[in-house]
Amino acid sequence: MTEILPTNGYTDGDVDTNPSTQISLEALAEARYSRRQALLRGAGATTMAVLGTSVLAACGGDNNETTLVVSAGDSAATSSGRVVVLTGSVTAGNTGVTSSAWAQNSGTTVDLTISGLTATFIAPAVSAATDLKFSFAVTNADGETAVSTTTVRVSPAALGFTAIAHSLEDIAVVPAGYSVTVMTRLGDPLAAGVAAYANDGTDDNFAQRIGDHGDALHFFGLSAAGSRDDSSSTRGLMVQNHENLSVDYLHPSGPTNVSTGPRPADEAKKEIEAHGVSVSEYADSGDRTWAYVQSSSFNRRITPMTPMAFHGPAAGSAMLVTAYSNNGTAGRGTINNCANGISGWATNLTCEENWAGYFRRDASDAALRTGNELRALARYGVSSKTGNYAWSTVASTEAMFQKWNATITGASAAADYRYEPNQYGWVVEIDPYDPTSTPRKRTALGRCGHEGAFVRVVAGQKVGVYMGDDSRGEYLYKYVSNTAFDSADASASDRLGVGDKYLDNGTLYVAKFNADGTGQWLQLVYGSVPSLPATGTYPEYVFADQADVLVNTRLAADALGATPMDRPEWTAGNPVTGEIYLTLTNSNASKRPLNGTDAANPRHYGDPNLSGSTSYGNPNGHIIRLREDGDTTDATTFKWDIYLFGADATDYPSDANVNVSGLTTSNDFSSPDGLYFSRDTNPAGQINPVLWIETDDGAMTDRTNCMLLAALPGNVGDGGATTLTNKDKDGNTATQATFAGTAATAANLRRFLVGPVECEITGIDMTPDGRTLFVGIQHPGENGDAAAPSSHWPDSQAGTAAATVRPRSAIIAITKDDGGIIGL
Repeated sequence: MTEILPTNGYTDGDVDTNPSTQISLEALAEARYSRRQALLRGAGATTMAVLGTSVLAACGGDNNETTLVVSAGDSAATSSGRVVVLTGSVTAGNTGVTSSAWAQNSGTTVDLTISGLTATFIAPAVSAATDLKFSFAVTNADGETAVSTTTVRVSPAALGFTAIAHSLEDIAVVPAGYSVTVMTRLGDPLAAGVAAYANDGTDDNFAQRIGDHGDALHFFGLSAAGSRDDSSSTRGLMVQNHENLSVDYLHPSGPTNVSTGPRPADEAKKEIEAHGVSVSEYADSGDRTWAYVQSSSFNRRITPMTPMAFHGPAAGSAMLVTAYSNNGTAGRGTINNCANGISGWATNLTCEENWAGYFRRDASDAALRTGNELRALARYGVSSKTGNYAWSTVASTEAMFQKWNATITGASAAADYRYEPNQYGWVVEIDPYDPTSTPRKRTALGRCGHEGAFVRVVAGQKVGVYMGDDSRGEYLYKYVSNTAFDSADASASDRLGVGDKYLDNGTLYVAKFNADGTGQWLQLVYGSVPSLPATGTYPEYVFADQADVLVNTRLAADALGATPMDRPEWTAGNPVTGEIYLTLTNSNASKRPLNGTDAANPRHYGDPNLSGSTSYGNPNGHIIRLREDGDTTDATTFKWDIYLFGADATDYPSDANVNVSGLTTSNDFSSPDGLYFSRDTNPAGQINPVLWIETDDGAMTDRTNCMLLAALPGNVGDGGATTLTNKDKDGNTATQATFAGTAATAANLRRFLVGPVECEITGIDMTPDGRTLFVGIQHPGENGDAAAPSSHWPDSQAGTAAATVRPRSAIIAITKDDGGIIGL
């Protein structure tokens, strides 16, 4: 008699596995008709030739007659990340079956979820075709046991969905086999007792509501008991930035005097509080049925008035003194929060991007400033006579409104807000698990228009933080900690204290890209940064100390001769290779003229639109990537190439000078912005991780709304040298040598999502198991107003919405209907 194999006792926390499953006669009868089935679910799963499935029959009675016959199903094939369902059957001797069991015999170990005759698992990540063998065993009432085996061949990860076509619909379009759930939206309440959002302009109290223009986001896992759990895929905290406003929809009939002032206090307060960061609890009630928890004790709003602490070399500098902090160590608030970074110790890094325009400077201010101050203010763009939304024109002495006026009015810096602009432009660290904690502005990472801050943490190496400065002609930065990372710090309870250790003491660098495909990191260290020569009306700028270098990082990078880039935005790191990717969203003819290209920013061309006009420069953008020499974060040299060039494949189907990457209408894109690699806790982030690309486009929006693409990228150097012939609006040409990655194909780049009307796709993360993808939809209908909304999303996601419904920024949860890994 064949001995029964032991039952696999795996449980994923949601499914109880009974080690001795009683099988009903009805189930046995049904199984008889599926005895040779090995059901493989997931897009593109195929059945391969039988590899030798065996059926072992038990011997019953003295005459050795075969009485119990079982089947584990035919052998089959799939690829990494797809759902596999093994279905066993009993075809003879099935009277009084007492137990059945599935077990894995060989191959990469998987987690089996067993229910009766079936066993389900996610195909693991593999680097080459790998056979996984399984056994199905049954015992009947006579004590007879039979065992059958089957083989599943798993191939390396492949994109497993049909590419989405261009779309101008007012919905988020995803591939067949996927579903969308709308999660937190603009105005959703974050505390018990706060009324539901009316969405008619009458709502207030944004200090307890989800803010506007949701941007970068991250899911921080929670255990069932409510503590940090990095592996949780069913409960967590969603931390999201709130970059800006669709101000016309926030008030009943739009804003009052928004450009010039005076502003009503209630309108200005609403707008101020709608900026910042939100923390909200998300929970899965089962099978990836997601909702947010309005009354969670973890919910929090961080606004432009939330107390902040300055840390690092610039803390206490005279350049940070204000009427709120006479010693320059404290501040209030964060604003224009764009992309983010996630530390290796479970904190969130939110980045202050286009903060400069919020500040007002009256005409009288210039005569009261030093030459150095005027040069720094001009370099950062603090020049408005009213400031965005004219908040400082409110007839009130409250700091909430007056802090936006940077005009010198007092006898000293401690008597006014002349240096309030210097309190912004930083990377801010937040502990999402502690709603009472004070966020810390990390001055060692420099001050600029921070788009994002990708953190690379490798045990035994120094912590590296890679940051883009989001403006045309700005730079790529890297910060390297003085101390190598201790893996014990990953689980420390004093998370902001760990941040002090790694983010307050280190070296800031700026990138120089060479024409030969190499690059250098230039130190932004006092003593090694030369003075800036006098220019125009500005005197020579001599840096006073390290605080000066960090407060005026752009000036220091100018002095070192860093490479100006085509609007550097998000950074992301390949979790397997360590290579760093940077989106360069676009540039125009004034910043990237025909005779002003370089190897890292090599294109100048024209992009026509349906109105008949043509934009010149690099209107579709590109993605550059680099690999540190020695694969260490503290390397001072690197290799680089251009991974992808954006292009409109309809306008340029075959012009290799523009459509350098060979895009087609199933994967063309423009203005890459957000970047994200799938988490390395699931097959989509292992071996050959999936890269997700989000767009913030104005060049192709006559053809399609903004989008999200999935890619399987290669490595730096997988392409080669090429020379482009650029052409300006007058027909003049010039050549530019560069380095391009391997061409795009349907196998390595596909469009996964297209958003609703006039939106930006921004903010992305997934649960650790890779089975839910969270994506931000920002400012749908941004060109409409309260009287005539140009989008009605997210209401339109469920069907036709009323013509008066106002659009709202929101997060969506995308799940695969078969429960598989997103994208594969």
